[in-house]
Amino acid sequence: MKRREFITLLGGAAALPIAASAQQRAMPIIGYLHISFPEPYANQVAAFREGLSEAGFVEGHNVLFDFRWAQNDPNRLPELAADLVRRRVTVIATPGGPAAALAAKAATPTIPIVFSSSIDPVQLGLVPSLNRPGGNITGFTDMHVDLSAKRLGLLHELIPGAARFAVLVNPSYPATEAIVADLRVAAAAIGRQIEVVAASTNREIDAAFASLSQRGIEALLVNPDSLFNSRRVPIATLARALPNSGDLQSARGCRCRRSNELRD
Repeated sequence: MKRREFITLLGGAAALPIAASAQQRAMPIIGYLHISFPEPYANQVAAFREGLSEAGFVEGHNVLFDFRWAQNDPNRLPELAADLVRRRVTVIATPGGPAAALAAKAATPTIPIVFSSSIDPVQLGLVPSLNRPGGNITGFTDMHVDLSAKRLGLLHELIPGAARFAVLVNPSYPATEAIVADLRVAAAAIGRQIEVVAASTNREIDAAFASLSQRGIEALLVNPDSLFNSRRVPIATLARALPNSGDLQSARGCRCRRSNELRD
């Protein structure tokens, strides 16, 4: 996450309603909605607090925080977003991906929402335009989804002798279909096929790796997703246990050979 840009947007959104709401409550409340667990994102939360402090928003002094974590269950996001709305937060931050941002958008047309997304927010339906987002939503995107084919190309360069490629995806991730389509085209361009393995829970991740072991996969691409990010070390450990782990390149995006290379 580009912390400076995100915090700048969030600080501006939080500051706008302060004067209007000063008579209604002592401090503005910044809602924080994330699809994952808090533990894997402790460093990001610390940076979040630090960045807001640098911008003049100090917790307990002139602002309050209200965190909501969906624990990798996207079905919980709508109720968590509605809960933040009921608490009348001043702004909702959704740095954990598009699912949280979409849930926040559905929950309120008035409370400012600041998102961080790797997918085109126009394509997602978050905003009508990149340069004029309008409404109550703003944020930033790096749109790294377009790099899926490049990641596969890099994986092929790392292990050119690999014949069996696979990609681990979360079917609940909004851009999964587009990513898989791009990867299939890219795989065909290098004379390979890519098998798709889906997982949306911790148990399904374990089952996916059991399937990979049976199929004799030689190269694995793990699609960027909060579920996989929060289990990056266990995923690296599972990858090393595969029969072809000596040649296997498993990565968040497309990098790493050892689990310590997966750590932020």
